[in-house]
Amino acid sequence: MSWVVYILECSDGLHYVGCTSNLLIRLSYHEKGRVSFTSTRLPVSVIIYLTFNNKYRAYQFEKYLKSGSGRAFMKKRFL
Repeated sequence: MSWVVYILECSDGLHYVGCTSNLLIRLSYHEKGRVSFTSTRLPVSVIIYLTFNNKYRAYQFEKYLKSGSGRAFMKKRFL
């Protein structure tokens, strides 16, 4: 099973970082307003997604992107 770390851009310009094992289902949750952070910021668009074979590395990378240095890395490399 593979895991995906993804970055969304919300309609207000903010970014959301998430991790899932099924990107299509997770994106449908975002689009239907079932994720609290993005529910008031629709529509959202996918900026990038990265696939990992290891669940724990995926969650570590997600956590890193949500940190201060990770946000700086994300802005420099992905946005």
